[in-house]
This record gives sequence, structure tokens and C-alpha cells, in this order.
Amino acid sequence: MPAKSKAQQKAAGAALSAKRGDTKVADLQGASKDMHDSMSEAQLKDLAQTARKGKPEHVKKD
Repeated sequence: MPAKSKAQQKAAGAALSAKRGDTKVADLQGASKDMHDSMSEAQLKDLAQTARKGKPEHVKKD
């Protein structure tokens, strides 16, 4: 599942880094903390690998 925005891709990257032990979980906040708790490493990797080119910075919630 590709990321829908640059912000979502960045949050997934931060959560993936914490999941792998490269950064502290305590340093996560907001969406990245929720992603760390609720998604597997494979799911986070899929989101984080999404190309940023052509993606909006944020997507409005409906």
C-alpha cells in the first residue's frame, strides 16, 4: 500500500527506524508513534519506500 502523502511517508520512515532499533520509541510522536504500535515492519517498509515525487505534503481528511 503506497503512502498518500509526503507526511505519511515520513512518519512511516520514522516508525520503521524505531521498529528496527535505530531510534528510540520515546522520540516518536503523533502518527509515527501510532504506526509503530499498530503496523508490522513489512507494512512500514512498504509505506516508507513510496516515492515522494508528485505526492502532496498533506492529504485532507474527509
